Amino acid sequence: MTTTTPQRAEVELDLTLMRKEILADSVLRLTFAHPSGLQLPGWEPGAHIDLVLGPDLVRQYSLCGDPDDTSVLQVAVLREAAGRGGSLHVHDKLAEGDTVRVRGPRNHFALVDAPRYLFIAGGIGITPILPMIAAARRRQADWRLVYGGRTRGSMAFAQQLATDHPDRVEICPQDESGLIDLGAVLGTPRQDTAVYCCGPEPLLNAVEQRCASWPDGALHIERFVPKARSDDAPSTSFEVELSLSGKTLTVPPDRSILEVVEEAGVPVLSSCQEGTCGSCETAVLAGNPDHRDSLLSEKERASGDVMFICVSRSRSLRLVLDL
Repeated sequence: MTTTTPQRAEVELDLTLMRKEILADSVLRLTFAHPSGLQLPGWEPGAHIDLVLGPDLVRQYSLCGDPDDTSVLQVAVLREAAGRGGSLHVHDKLAEGDTVRVRGPRNHFALVDAPRYLFIAGGIGITPILPMIAAARRRQADWRLVYGGRTRGSMAFAQQLATDHPDRVEICPQDESGLIDLGAVLGTPRQDTAVYCCGPEPLLNAVEQRCASWPDGALHIERFVPKARSDDAPSTSFEVELSLSGKTLTVPPDRSILEVVEEAGVPVLSSCQEGTCGSCETAVLAGNPDHRDSLLSEKERASGDVMFICVSRSRSLRLVLDL
């Protein structure tokens, strides 16, 4: 499902929006650079950054440029009129020359080594897939992309991908050919194939269902909205012991671990508050986490050695955290 990396100190920079360009219907590409021309942090395919657009407006966007080019960072943003305001701010208010605070890069969608890759993208979900395709080509791995969208005109990079890789790329505009035929795409499980999928929630859910019979660990998914929870276990009080800070705190049913820890004066990296961005990943030293994030695979959940404290809770009376 998703491979995580340990929490680390992240870079936070004020960058200049050098270019704002139209890629497709309602899709913009933003190119950021350091105002003094300094090199920017390196990143790997699958990474994303936070754009701090206002005091209470922080959004995550996948990097879609060339990881070898550390002079710029590039993201693509879909205008979502019914969204939470981030994309409207980007489309309507950001202008070339503006300064934007950027955090990251952060990667919970890393490209594993595999002899063969199957990439499935829906709409703006193509953005993290682009550098993955370039990496697969460099590794001389076999690969295929199936890319769906509402209309051909709404699908960023579609024409370029189809022109450059006509034998490997299948473009599926819904108004021309309907939804992606996942039965045909995923009908035969393969031992040698890593499946990467990013896109709207209905596509992710359908791919998860189709991959239920695939080998464990074959499917890798990235979400930027919280996954719907199938269980509705009530939240109860529990204690968290912070091993580094020497504090023991009580987390009540109506508050998150993150809120309680921050109130106690212990700083923690955080951004989305929804269990999707991965910034608050915390090592678990003892106890049984109740994972409520949209990042960890079942195997990672079972190991219980990390958790995302903005949403996850505890099944045991006490957790010991590396904070």
